[in-house]
Amino acid sequence: MTLEQPLGSVVQGSLSQGLEVRLHPDVFVEEMRVGKFLVVQGMRSRFFCMLTDVSLGTGSPRILANPPDPNSFLQEVLAGTGTFGTIALTPMLMFTPGEAVSGQRSALSSGTDSRKLKAKSAASYTVQTSADIELLPVKTIPGHFSQVYDASERDFRAVFGWEDDPSRRNFAIGQPIDMAVPVCIDLDRFVERSNGVFGKSGTGKSFLTRLLLSGIIRKQAAVNLIFDMHSEYGWEAAREGKQFSTVKGLRQLFPGQVQIYTLDPDSTKRRGVRDAQELYISFDQIDAEDLMLVRGELNLSEASLENAIILRNEFGKAWISRLLAMSNGEIQEFCETKMGSKSSIMALQRKLNRLDELKYIRQTCPHNYVGQILESIEAGKHVVVEFGSQSNLLSYMLATNVIARRIHHAYVRKAEQFLQTKKVSDRPRQLVITIEEAHRFLDPSTVGQTIFGTIAREMRKYFVTLLVVDQRPSGIDNEVMSQIGTRITALLNDEKDIDAIFTGVSGAQSLRSVLAKLDSKQQALILGHAIPMPVVVKTRPYDETFYAEISEPVWEELPASVVFKAAEAAKADLGF
Repeated sequence: MTLEQPLGSVVQGSLSQGLEVRLHPDVFVEEMRVGKFLVVQGMRSRFFCMLTDVSLGTGSPRILANPPDPNSFLQEVLAGTGTFGTIALTPMLMFTPGEAVSGQRSALSSGTDSRKLKAKSAASYTVQTSADIELLPVKTIPGHFSQVYDASERDFRAVFGWEDDPSRRNFAIGQPIDMAVPVCIDLDRFVERSNGVFGKSGTGKSFLTRLLLSGIIRKQAAVNLIFDMHSEYGWEAAREGKQFSTVKGLRQLFPGQVQIYTLDPDSTKRRGVRDAQELYISFDQIDAEDLMLVRGELNLSEASLENAIILRNEFGKAWISRLLAMSNGEIQEFCETKMGSKSSIMALQRKLNRLDELKYIRQTCPHNYVGQILESIEAGKHVVVEFGSQSNLLSYMLATNVIARRIHHAYVRKAEQFLQTKKVSDRPRQLVITIEEAHRFLDPSTVGQTIFGTIAREMRKYFVTLLVVDQRPSGIDNEVMSQIGTRITALLNDEKDIDAIFTGVSGAQSLRSVLAKLDSKQQALILGHAIPMPVVVKTRPYDETFYAEISEPVWEELPASVVFKAAEAAKADLGF
């Protein structure tokens, strides 16, 4: 292997603060972008690094006191000697070839040229499968004047893998900002923990989420339950831009694997969605804990919630129907015998009347729609729950909590049965639940009462994880944020939101500058459990090319004549 032209030399640094690199005279400082992936070739190891800062340096303060004229000969003379560019690198991973180490020790004792030794070390690894190279956490740094190089395609392949790797379910999420090389995430590691897609409004969170969900479906890494607040994931969605256009939803890409349930059938039909199944929730499916989540939207007091628990304990599942039918005298009599508060119960009765305004609420439901969703999930179908016109926060939060709570109970039972029998047939399918406006469910004041707080903290052992989509990560409880395994973050401006993204992340200070310099469209910083090291990517376009690469074949669309000719050719090959 012939090494590429080096960009600069390591001049100083530390393990905790990173490396300072002085650029060579022929390298333009303007080519160095924050978030770039670079490689430092040490004497024994190869260090994979992220560029976190760019600065200018001078050899003498006298140059700054008397700068040369623009475009003058003196300016050219000083470039690279009196004036130079420096970059800051944060080492993320290192690789030490086993054969190279043993060979280097003997070479060092025999006085072999160090430049030849570095070239040998750089060329001593090849990548055929993910098991060919063992990447290690950085526990040391390269020596003085180690050379820095642009990461090659082989380096990206070694660190991030490739989509057709037979040993992993890899999915290409995008490309580096300066190379046409796929950057992959490991979907098996992605779905085994809760994850987050963050970014301010208009940065493409929905497109990123559709990419991830498409990858999970295509690679069969898990089954999805998607609470689609704005009807963007099921059938189709509008694309941002001056000219109106639409993009395909998951049902169009995977017609045989995705089912759509709707809480507003009229809205779904108006948008041309075919074969969507109706979904209704009855009063007896709503528990007092569900009201705790929507207490702000219903303006419920603590006293009203306490009396809701008293009513639930007395009347069981039918407590809301009984409460709405009670007269003032019945409420008075109930309070005298059960130690309730009449004013609080009457206020609760008045505010729960708002639930009648929700199209999907029924007094009773003869059909168990939530059970039908669970059956679809158990059959390996991916479920999108659309809300249509019922996308206000009260409606979204109530329905989502009711459905997720029942899914949670079912998965706990199935996981406990699997742990008892140890039979592969009893193992529940890995489930990923996608929610939008996640900070409404996971804020510090309510996270202890919502089912999503429970899922984020402990449901990994029950084969259920979350994919949270939010523009205000600072509103999510810190304990929950610390459990987010992989964070895919588009541009954020608020300091509190940026701080929240790096909750529990080592080396966060250097990554803050990287996040702050992202473009507002189609760029994201990815870090966490499903990727070996943080990286900035230009996200994969969600377009016709992606549809062709990701979607399942639609055999029924083939002309009958083509099918007949193919069948006849197959018979001839087999000798019929």
